[in-house]
Amino acid sequence: MELAHSLLLNEEALAQITEAKRPVFIFEWLRFLDKVLVAANKVDVKEKQKKLVEQLTGLISSAPGPPTRKLLAKNLATLYNIGDTFTVFQTLDKCNDIIKSKDDTPAYLPTKLAAVACVGAFYEKMGRMLGSSFPETINNLLKALKSAESQGRSEILLSLQKVLNGLGGAAASCHRDIYKNARSLLTDRSMAVRCAVAKCLLELQNEAVFMWTTELENVATPCFKALEVSNYGVRVAVSKLLGTVMATALMPKQAAVMRQNVKRASLDEVLELLATGFLRGGSGLFKSGGEMLKGGGSVSREVRVGVTQAYVIFVTTLGGPWLERNFATFLSHVLDLVSHPRAIQTHVEAVYSRRCVSFILRATVGSLLGEKAQIAAAKEICQAISKQMRAVEAVVNDANNENKAGTADVSASQHVMVCALKELGSLVQSLSATASPLIQEPSVGLLETVTSVLLHPSMAARLAAAWCLRCVAVALPYQLTPLLDRCTERLNNLKTSPEAVSGYSFAMAALLGGVHQCPLGIPHSKGKMVVSIAEDLLRTAAQNSRLSLQRTQAGWLLLGALMTLGPSLVRYHLPKMLLLWRNVFPRSQKELEAEKARGDSFTWQVTLEGRAGALCAMRSFVAHCPELLTEDVIRRLMTPIDCAMTMMSHTEVVTFALLRELVAEFTLTDNSANTTTSLLRSLCHYDDSVLLGSWLQETDHKSIEDQLQPNSASGSGALEHDPSSIYLRVPANEAIPGPLPLGVSVIDASVALFGVVFPHVSFKHRLQMLDHFAECIKQAKGVRQQAVQLNIFTAVLSALKGLAENKSSLGPEEVRKSALALVMGALDNPNPILRCAAGEALGRMAQVVGEATFIARMAQHSFDKLKSARDVVSRTGHSLALGCLHRYVGGIGSGQHLKTSVSILLALAQDGTSHEVQTWALHSLALIVDSSGPMYRGYVEPTLSLVLTLLLTVPPSHTEVHQCLGRCLGALITTVGPELQGNSATISTIRSSCLVGCAIMQDHSDSLVQAAAISCLQQLHMFAPRHVNLSSLVPCLCVHLGSSHLLLRRAAVACLRQLAQREAAEVCEYAMSLAKKAGDNKDSTMINVLCHLNITETGLEGVLFGMLDRETDKKLCSDIHDTLGHMLSSLAVEKLSHWLKLCKDVLAASTDIGATGPLGVRKEEDSEKKDEMDDDSMFTALGEDEKSKLSVAPRWVTRVFAADCLCRIIMLFENADKAHFDLAAARSAKLKNPKNDLLVLHLSDLIRMAFMAATDHSNQLRMAGLQALEDIIKKFAAVPEPEFPGHVILEQYQANVGAALRPAFSQDTPSDITAKACQVCSAWIGSGVVSDLNDLRRVHNLLVSSLDKVRTGKGSSLQLYSESATTMEKLAVLKAWAEVYVVAMRVKKEAENKPPKVLKSSEEDEDDFGEDVLPPDSLITLVQPELPALNRLWLAALKDYALLTLPPELPARGAFYTPETIDMARLHYRNSWAPILHAVATWLNSTGFSVNDPSEEGLTNSQKVAAAVVLNQNSSTPPAAKSPENAVRDKMHLLLGVSIEFLCFPRAEEPIEHVTACLQALRTLLDCPSARVHIADDQLLGVELLNVLHRLLLTRDPTSVQLQVTGVVQEVIHATQDCLQERRHAKGEQDAPSVLGEGGESGGLVPGKSLVFAAMELLVFILVRQLPHLNTKVKDSPSHVAYKAQRLPEENARLVAATVTILADLPSLCSPAGNMTVLPTILYLLTGVLRETAEKTADNQVPPPVSAALQGIKTVITCSLAKTEKTHKEWTSLIRSTLASVLEYSQPDESRPDMDEVSMLTAVTLFLLHAGSEVVGVTSLQNGCMNRFKHALNSGDPWVQAKCYQLLLSLFQHSNRALATPYIHSLAPLLVEKLRSVEQNRVSSGPELQAVQEGIRVLETLVAMAEEANRVQLLALLVPILISYLLDENAFLSASPSSKDLHEFALQDLVRIGPLYPNAFKMVIGAAPELKTRLEVAIRASQASSKAKAASRLNQPTVQAAPTIKLKTSFF
Repeated sequence: MELAHSLLLNEEALAQITEAKRPVFIFEWLRFLDKVLVAANKVDVKEKQKKLVEQLTGLISSAPGPPTRKLLAKNLATLYNIGDTFTVFQTLDKCNDIIKSKDDTPAYLPTKLAAVACVGAFYEKMGRMLGSSFPETINNLLKALKSAESQGRSEILLSLQKVLNGLGGAAASCHRDIYKNARSLLTDRSMAVRCAVAKCLLELQNEAVFMWTTELENVATPCFKALEVSNYGVRVAVSKLLGTVMATALMPKQAAVMRQNVKRASLDEVLELLATGFLRGGSGLFKSGGEMLKGGGSVSREVRVGVTQAYVIFVTTLGGPWLERNFATFLSHVLDLVSHPRAIQTHVEAVYSRRCVSFILRATVGSLLGEKAQIAAAKEICQAISKQMRAVEAVVNDANNENKAGTADVSASQHVMVCALKELGSLVQSLSATASPLIQEPSVGLLETVTSVLLHPSMAARLAAAWCLRCVAVALPYQLTPLLDRCTERLNNLKTSPEAVSGYSFAMAALLGGVHQCPLGIPHSKGKMVVSIAEDLLRTAAQNSRLSLQRTQAGWLLLGALMTLGPSLVRYHLPKMLLLWRNVFPRSQKELEAEKARGDSFTWQVTLEGRAGALCAMRSFVAHCPELLTEDVIRRLMTPIDCAMTMMSHTEVVTFALLRELVAEFTLTDNSANTTTSLLRSLCHYDDSVLLGSWLQETDHKSIEDQLQPNSASGSGALEHDPSSIYLRVPANEAIPGPLPLGVSVIDASVALFGVVFPHVSFKHRLQMLDHFAECIKQAKGVRQQAVQLNIFTAVLSALKGLAENKSSLGPEEVRKSALALVMGALDNPNPILRCAAGEALGRMAQVVGEATFIARMAQHSFDKLKSARDVVSRTGHSLALGCLHRYVGGIGSGQHLKTSVSILLALAQDGTSHEVQTWALHSLALIVDSSGPMYRGYVEPTLSLVLTLLLTVPPSHTEVHQCLGRCLGALITTVGPELQGNSATISTIRSSCLVGCAIMQDHSDSLVQAAAISCLQQLHMFAPRHVNLSSLVPCLCVHLGSSHLLLRRAAVACLRQLAQREAAEVCEYAMSLAKKAGDNKDSTMINVLCHLNITETGLEGVLFGMLDRETDKKLCSDIHDTLGHMLSSLAVEKLSHWLKLCKDVLAASTDIGATGPLGVRKEEDSEKKDEMDDDSMFTALGEDEKSKLSVAPRWVTRVFAADCLCRIIMLFENADKAHFDLAAARSAKLKNPKNDLLVLHLSDLIRMAFMAATDHSNQLRMAGLQALEDIIKKFAAVPEPEFPGHVILEQYQANVGAALRPAFSQDTPSDITAKACQVCSAWIGSGVVSDLNDLRRVHNLLVSSLDKVRTGKGSSLQLYSESATTMEKLAVLKAWAEVYVVAMRVKKEAENKPPKVLKSSEEDEDDFGEDVLPPDSLITLVQPELPALNRLWLAALKDYALLTLPPELPARGAFYTPETIDMARLHYRNSWAPILHAVATWLNSTGFSVNDPSEEGLTNSQKVAAAVVLNQNSSTPPAAKSPENAVRDKMHLLLGVSIEFLCFPRAEEPIEHVTACLQALRTLLDCPSARVHIADDQLLGVELLNVLHRLLLTRDPTSVQLQVTGVVQEVIHATQDCLQERRHAKGEQDAPSVLGEGGESGGLVPGKSLVFAAMELLVFILVRQLPHLNTKVKDSPSHVAYKAQRLPEENARLVAATVTILADLPSLCSPAGNMTVLPTILYLLTGVLRETAEKTADNQVPPPVSAALQGIKTVITCSLAKTEKTHKEWTSLIRSTLASVLEYSQPDESRPDMDEVSMLTAVTLFLLHAGSEVVGVTSLQNGCMNRFKHALNSGDPWVQAKCYQLLLSLFQHSNRALATPYIHSLAPLLVEKLRSVEQNRVSSGPELQAVQEGIRVLETLVAMAEEANRVQLLALLVPILISYLLDENAFLSASPSSKDLHEFALQDLVRIGPLYPNAFKMVIGAAPELKTRLEVAIRASQASSKAKAASRLNQPTVQAAPTIKLKTSFF
């Protein structure tokens, strides 16, 4: 392939390769040329142009395939366009000659087609440059058109389209000829030709004015004809032509109008023409109107569907603004269509027409209009409905019903009503909460209008009205309860009207069915209300025969609807329901017989209605309340079901009887109509869609294309076929439920049930049935046989599927034989659906039987058939059979047949005579490749080469073949898989073949083939990303985003989603480059695409956001969300402004219903827009011009997504640079590099967006906005404002935050929003942003008002939502208060711990606090007044939470929840208990549990609270009965119980904040004396708590959690210590205390009962997790890495320190014997921590773990408990060995250069000081200790020396002389040495000075300690040393500052020592005169300098302040 990449065709290489590969080589060269010509240097091109033209024109006559000729033509045209145009006419003549040639042989055809393609390309590229040659060319093409076959015809028409495109208006002279010739071909028998004609005429109408003026009707008629017997492609193409022409007729293009004086068509004329097509189809137009009206056949469905699409194109082309202006006219026209007698001749036709009209309305109103315009449209629809309703009422009230026409009107009006109400419902539902103005404006009266239709005489209209009300309730949940009430009331008032009973019960059922879409639900009482109404209706049904039927229906319908409310509500009514079900059926056989004998038809009708209703309600019960189906309930349900079965048949054996009934249904035994099931498609495999054409289900036109499917009544779903569908869940892929007509539904249900029952039937009966099926098929003839066969096959498939799912077998040989015969017979059936089903059934059978011999037999049968058969039918059927066998048995099961299957299918795939055989063979091949996996690897090359050959040769009109080739290619890519990355020759050949295949398919005209190409490239990108060229793929995907084909858009977005995961930045760049290219390049196709796509500066992201407003397909939208999500997470940090602008633009699309500005302004804008539209449309293909679509403001769903994106952006920056949350840093970064984009600089935008969202109409958007606001507050609360120190930046946004929150607390706000707002309030108050009390009050008052609501026990004034919504709101309020209280107490505590500055705390003196600083406890003053009420409510909430954690049998009523809503309530409590627990603990701690004092408020208020809330549980007993002791215990148990229960099993999804809140609560609680007493009394409680905490540590990693845990453990240990202390005191000071404590006499600790053991377990776990090397096993493990100490992070260091501190406290809890048990471990850990963490730091700070370990060692050594007689010996050896370990660790060692000597020495000193000389006075230890000190004294580090001197000082001063003396003797000489050496090496730095000073202090101490006699000798050492430090005057001036300081120090010391020991001093000084002189000189100099200083101070009195400040700073 590489050789093909040259500017000229490499002919040598071409000659060397085999014949088969040449076309691929040539195609690859043309592809290369296509890319290179555009980019190449013009000079190079011109040099080689002659040769190139020769090579290219030579290729024309080499019979190139379709893709090749397309590229060839394109390259030739490009070449002439770039190079010289001298020879272009020659080439053109050559092509014309080929076209004129009379040679009609098939072999010459490709050459002719290539010539035609070249001509088209020339004109398209060069247009008017080719000047006057066009008439001849066009005539030539038209002549050829007459004699060409179908491929030629379509190619010529497409060429003509290009010629017209290139020439524009210049070709006017030929327009008529082209028009006439093309128009006649609109009814060509080849569908591809019809499509080509439509495209050609579409191009023509751009310039040919006559088409949309004089010839308008003559264009329409053949278009209608073309739609007859058409396929989907033709319908799309023709409807586009028709719609565009009609739109142009109405609004002609500027350019054309300027040239000629044009008469515009009026809107009525155009609509009239379209209506003709809709109502009369292609037959005569206005020829003989009279006859037409009188009679004859209905319009063909294809035409109706095509015209429906044309309507949509017509409106889309005119655009949204046009529709807004003309909506009333358009609506009345469209609704008239469905009231026209011709449209509603039969019921099914009427349903079809309704569906078409609904489609027109949905596709236009739903996507073209923005939200404001949609609201206006809804008002129009309302008016239309009320107008119709008035007419109906007039007819109904017209007593003398002579008026026949009137009744006809009423029946027609029902269809109008259905369409209007459906659209109204869909509009309201899509607008959601934004539709509230519609409901609130009394002038619209939407609800009155819709409810009035509930009394319409026709059931269809009543159901539609009910459905519309359900939509309103789902969109605006606050309407749900009032609507239910209104319907109930009307139903009760109008009990006597049949319509009212039926209509209002429909409405209630619909509303109940909608409840599951409203998260807040409805009040529980409504359920009871519905049950009583339903009972009443059923009871009174028999009283009045006029109403019996309606009341029966209504009663059961309501009960069925009630079931959808779910088990929590139905549970209460179940006994009553079971009773009703039992009573509606006869109890016994006898009753049944008796019943049969009596009753007229009416009675039976009512009875059967009742039973059907009861069964329907049962079905609803089973579907919606599976939890209630206990064994008992099932048994009681079976009784009525048995009765129903018995009634239907008269036999005994239930399952078989059931089967008989089912079989009779679907074999049409008692049914003369040939009804077929609709389930077959869904039972066949999704991948077979290409054979079944079921991909139509995946198009935008699904809802109307369904009408054209072959099965009975397909697509004619309507609510009136089954009223129960009004309350059932809507199927996933439908917007409105549309059950099929009863005839079909019954068969569908019987087939589905057959599949479920079949696996449970005995083999005997299976055989009987299968034989019966064969018999049925044999008996039936013709069409009936097809119908029976279809049904039977669906049933068999359903049964086989059931067997496979149950993993059961088919049965013995005879059952298999019978089944096989049945299936094999259908493989040769002419109906493709049956063949498909048979193949599928065969595969399923192989799966179920699963025996190799059986599979081999089936495969062999198909092989034999395929070898011999010549007819298309059997070849297709058996080839699919092979595919299905492989699909269901998998590669391994069918491996031995692989070779044969592949060779046969490869041969069939090359059968060019029948593309149907090719399609089926390739489809099967794809199945085999897919299922064989790696086993197929050997066949990849031959299959690939076949795929390429076919792609290059099969005509493009056979799209199915190309689609299957795409499937094969995709499967092959998956088979080769990751190998595709390799570089071997075979792999690169495979890879390039795949890429060529994808390129061919990308260039195909069919959307499905393009979609296949994209998914192949997506696979390739997954396996070999380097080899997929994104620079060409991404622009191609962007273009497809604007496609009119849903499948293509889906494929493009799915591919983008995958690309964005890895390479988001590249994807966005390439998309932008596409936009730039279009700007530079005036290529019309590009402009076309971009008008469509509108990639502007917002890039691809903007386009995707725009798509979210137009797309309704769920899969597509979720992929767009994902794509944007991936882009956001990779790009938002770098391109912050861009993303914020995107979100802001989307959010700022205000949906405020009032106009955005003064009206005048808006109008001007509109008119400008219109002009712009017209200008653009001069050169756009109008049909798909999305300009108007794009002007729709983002809808609420998109805005919610944008708000979520905002939150994600804020979260993304958590891990980015810290400067994003620091204004000062951000500003300086911005100055350094203006490109720096930091989040904090956009704060005002963030707040603004959150504010816009939080105050919107849409509830979902408000939630998202409040969430964003909370995130912003949490992230930015602490960011300081650099310009105003002491303030934070959020302060300036107080007003915005307050304004965003206020609306959420209004009366009519839903609970979930209020709950969210409470959350934000508490975040805002607690964040400490606001420092002015008055400002805080604004937000605080919102919380106070909410609390009042909770206090008075009321929810919202009217109970609109379920009780659980009230629970949610109340708990949210309490949680918010709890959070605020906790923060307030924390602030207060911090303030108390700070040194007080000013002592004022009353609020009046607030001003004196300096600027705006709040008194520290101001926040608590806000909470204080509410506390008495709050604490009761909090405790009540915690009790509830505790009750809810009990098993479901126990909890009854709580303070805030009702028993009916327990399930929902649990969730709400789960969200809010933790902060409440923390608050209660804090409050109990602050009051010391003394709760019983009545609050200052006086009792009234608190009594109210008590009455309303807390005393729900025990109102019978007066609350004062408990003793204070018990009250404390109860509260303790409650709090501890809740905490322990939670900490035992914290769910993974629980937020970590709950865990920390719970731990903090425990810590706070245990900080309180009364709680301590409690936990210390009950030791097991403490043990349990510690065990639970240990478990928590195992599951939760964050250090913060572990720190909290250590805090709690410490509190528990301290509590126990205090308690022991008291007990020991109480026992007196005798020997008893020694036995107290754990371990007793024996010293044993019992796991599970011992607190110390539990604590040790937990602490050891933390230490080993943080310092793995403490664990000796680590060193022995094979994976042990050489030891390298790691510095612990700061938080982890604190954790270790806390742990060590607790460890050291443990011995105090043990008895002496117990001490001996725990001490070895504790000492080992303490020394281990010391070893691991004692490392030098730069600033010589002691790390927290080290200081804790040292403290711990001291605590342990000084603990008195261990030193009793019994244990003394053991204790001594323990302490000795510990000291030995420390000495060993502190051994100076090369491997640990940064060991902290000082800490180790300190440890040694601690042992020496506290352990007593008899313990540590052993020689070996003494020597070790001395060595350590000597090493430290000799250290080069002055800091170590200084510390060593300090430690020696404490050692020398020790009271025990025996301990100190050896050390003095050993170390003092060295000390003196050190101090003497200073005279030679003068001190040069602070630390050195400090060391010398410390040394001198030690020496002085020795002098002081010495006895009088020896003092002189010691002074004789000290004084000379000190004097040696003095400097003479000259040296003093030049000395370093530290030397001067040393001089001063020495002098002062000497001056001080002299008077202390006068005699000795004199002796020393006298002995050495030179010392004396030095001293005297120094003293004189000092006195002189101090005098001078005093004098200067008198001269400058002001400078005095300086030194004090200096002192202050140096002090720090």
